[in-house]
Amino acid sequence: MASRPVIEVAVGVVIRADGAVLIGQRLAGKPYAGWWEFPGGKFEPGEDAAAALARELDEELGIAVRVSEPWVVREHVYPHGHVRLHFRRVVDWTGEVRSREGQAFVWQPPHAVTVGPLLPAAIAPIDWLRLAPVYAISNAGPSGTAAWLTDLDARLTGADPVRLVLLREPALLDAAFATLFEDTATRCERAGARLLVSSRHPWSFAEAAGRRTGGGIHLTSRDLRAADALDRPDRIPGEPGTDAAHPGRPAVPLVAASCHTAADLAAAGRIGADVAVCGPVLPTRSHPGAAVMGWDGLQATLAATPVPTYALGGLTPADLALARRAGAHGLAAQRGAWGPVAAG
Repeated sequence: MASRPVIEVAVGVVIRADGAVLIGQRLAGKPYAGWWEFPGGKFEPGEDAAAALARELDEELGIAVRVSEPWVVREHVYPHGHVRLHFRRVVDWTGEVRSREGQAFVWQPPHAVTVGPLLPAAIAPIDWLRLAPVYAISNAGPSGTAAWLTDLDARLTGADPVRLVLLREPALLDAAFATLFEDTATRCERAGARLLVSSRHPWSFAEAAGRRTGGGIHLTSRDLRAADALDRPDRIPGEPGTDAAHPGRPAVPLVAASCHTAADLAAAGRIGADVAVCGPVLPTRSHPGAAVMGWDGLQATLAATPVPTYALGGLTPADLALARRAGAHGLAAQRGAWGPVAAG
């Protein structure tokens, strides 16, 4: 049987200033009538995702899009068709939202969506919206453990608190790392931050981070490829994943992966990773002389990313707007995330 053609669809995640997002109810007579989804529609000939979304939101909602940011591209097979969904975050528009085609619309905070049922392809973006904009990577080795824990305390409780932390300290001896993990996990638990542990470290730490904070594991690019091939070395979680659709996914609540190419990002999608990091975008102090992709290269690499992706490499929180414009969910930083903002 010939496969069905893929239908290109632009999907708008319209985000209000207070963080609420717009969700609409499908009209009677359509597949999944009465279910809730994000607004959008099919591409017309000659359109890209941005143009298709701008037209659809004008037709459906009567708003003129000023800024929509590329985000994630996912395929989904419904009984009525195979769609490729180009999710874009709409952060600036003119006009008042109103239903021009008769469907109901509601504004909902991502942490408390009450309407339902949600269209299957609309479920994952709700989870993405709950992801922190900054992914902070530990810096205990260069800074010293005591100094970094002081910085962590400040960033977990400050005016713009960190809510996603990666513990990656391959230079620490096992006993020192175990102590640092306990100190870090306790702080993250108390602050409501999610902690991930690099797959460079023993699986038991990632499992504990998942159980205690709702975090989990961050796969190196090598370990991502191993998981994608289901050739799991000892340093990868020793138990197979429990997701039948993604048998290579480690069995923790949150899985991240280091990526450098579009092929890496595709692998992250295949194993069911929740997030990825991609870079280096700019020169970094930790990898002097390494090839960098720049903002244009990042945008090209992320053009079809199937997972929300953090830009990485030489960045500080001041680069967040540039990262989002290039299609990143947010940014990841090591030195730039702690204490005074440092260049590189």
